[in-house]
Amino acid sequence: MNMEKTNVMRLLGAAGKEFRAHEYDSSITDGESVAAALGESPEQVFKTLVTVSGAGTFHVFVIPVNCTLNLKKAASAAGVKNIQMIKQKELLPLTGYVHGGCSPIGMKKPFPTYFEESATLYDRICVSAGRVGYQVELSVSDIMEYLRNQGMTAEFADLV
Repeated sequence: MNMEKTNVMRLLGAAGKEFRAHEYDSSITDGESVAAALGESPEQVFKTLVTVSGAGTFHVFVIPVNCTLNLKKAASAAGVKNIQMIKQKELLPLTGYVHGGCSPIGMKKPFPTYFEESATLYDRICVSAGRVGYQVELSVSDIMEYLRNQGMTAEFADLV
């Protein structure tokens, strides 16, 4: 199968980061089913969530697909009083990504990004490749290093 390269794949390749690309049926929309389609544990497949603080600052949280973001813990990690999910219609203009295809890699602007600390338990995790139906699997250290090299805050925190 000749997989179409996404912008995320091009960016990782240009940065010399080793990754494995996965393609799945784009009609699958929930994270746990995506993990099953990839043959991966849902604890190792991460979804990217974009939030806005009461002060209007944006923050990105990357958590396992089988978990729910704890907004109090997220606000604490980001050092803000409160935080809420952005409206779905705001996602594409803000990040360049559609719902279900949002990746922490290659957003339009660098936002502080926080990974659920459980990511440290794995050598490799999967995140969206920036398009519905595509995931990239790479080492946790490579994704953190990539984000930091782009001038972003990239930290681990207790988020769920």
